[in-house]
Amino acid sequence: MKAILDIIHAHRAGSDVGIASVCSAHPLVIEAALRDAQTQGEMALIEATSNQVNQFGGYTGMTPVQFHDYVARIAAGVGLPMERVMLGGDHLGPNCWQAEPADRAMELAGWMIGDYVAAGFRKIHLDCSMSCAGDPRPLSDAVVAQRAAQLCAVAEKAWQASGGEPPVYVIGTEVPVPGGATEDLHTLAVTTPEAARTTFEAHRAAFSAAGLSGAFARVVGLVVQPGVEFDHHKVIDYVPAKARALSRSMDGERGLVFEAHSTDYQTPAMLRALVEDHFAILKVGPAVTFALREVYWGLSAIAQELEGGSENTFRAAVLGAMRADPRHWKAYYTDPQRETLDLQYSLSDRIRYYWATPPVQAACAALLAQFDGRPPPLTLLSQYLPRQFAAIRAGQLPNETRAILLDGVAHVLRQYAQACRPRAAAGTVQSP
Repeated sequence: MKAILDIIHAHRAGSDVGIASVCSAHPLVIEAALRDAQTQGEMALIEATSNQVNQFGGYTGMTPVQFHDYVARIAAGVGLPMERVMLGGDHLGPNCWQAEPADRAMELAGWMIGDYVAAGFRKIHLDCSMSCAGDPRPLSDAVVAQRAAQLCAVAEKAWQASGGEPPVYVIGTEVPVPGGATEDLHTLAVTTPEAARTTFEAHRAAFSAAGLSGAFARVVGLVVQPGVEFDHHKVIDYVPAKARALSRSMDGERGLVFEAHSTDYQTPAMLRALVEDHFAILKVGPAVTFALREVYWGLSAIAQELEGGSENTFRAAVLGAMRADPRHWKAYYTDPQRETLDLQYSLSDRIRYYWATPPVQAACAALLAQFDGRPPPLTLLSQYLPRQFAAIRAGQLPNETRAILLDGVAHVLRQYAQACRPRAAAGTVQSP
């Protein structure tokens, strides 16, 4: 993982450089990220979460080695060598097995992490912050760190067996839970400098006690809460003044930056401010699939207009698939009167769990088939997809549905890429 080490060392040496971590399994999201890396001559960082990808398949149905091969096929299709693709694992720990006793949950988590490292993932987020069956709530910093060290030992053994570059590690976790808050938010507490330091020192001690000081030297990121989050219909924006003490709290650790989760929907200016304040690894996930959903909804509205205003069968198919299997959204969308609105438009974007399901894939194929041989009329693009209409009129985008979908995703990813480039290279940050 020399590439990410180079970025972090450059950042700590005074450059305002960062890296965007794209956490999604959707093929169009991954393709858009890899295309941008190919065009710009940069590295791409693609991450999978423990519930997306694990030894049992996760909700994507992919094991770590299958996800590696899946990304490799997309990279080959855009002409990007895999040497320029970094793979990471996010929230790797007992998250998926919290209902199990701790010993069993940690056994399963170790199995998963070993598979991730053996498959070529080299950025590993060790997250043991969640309580398992029989555990106190919350866990102490010492227990969280000891469990992280236990999993790190598994990762190191898997690396030594598989060879290649050594893994780098990220420790800590954010509040609220990954994927956006489940309730309406009004205020959000920034991690205190004392809490950040306590987390870091607890892990340092636990790694040392386990004989893993060499691995701890490869801890490159600390996950904290800089005061950014989103709930169903609003975003809590980054306020640099509130995070100033936190941003400076680890300045003595020259190989370490903060990793900021839930940065989705932050403005370009706030993304830039986060990087400049040492939150130099920016995670993005729901925002890109939210943008993808917007384009699909726009295309479905255009198709509906072309069919004379008949029922929107595409939306009905997607919502039908979600209601037929509510396990991915039921705990999030608890207001029956707002359910249909939330299913479609919530910023937590629970639709992302359904794109790969057979009924939704069939609906997507049927929608795009309606435009075979007849591109969307410019008049309707102007009405429903004005950003893509403008790009098509400027000669920057072909009027093809697949290109239009990729552009919807790329619009979000470009904001992250620009925020992570040194200011001299990035130029003036534009508003979305």
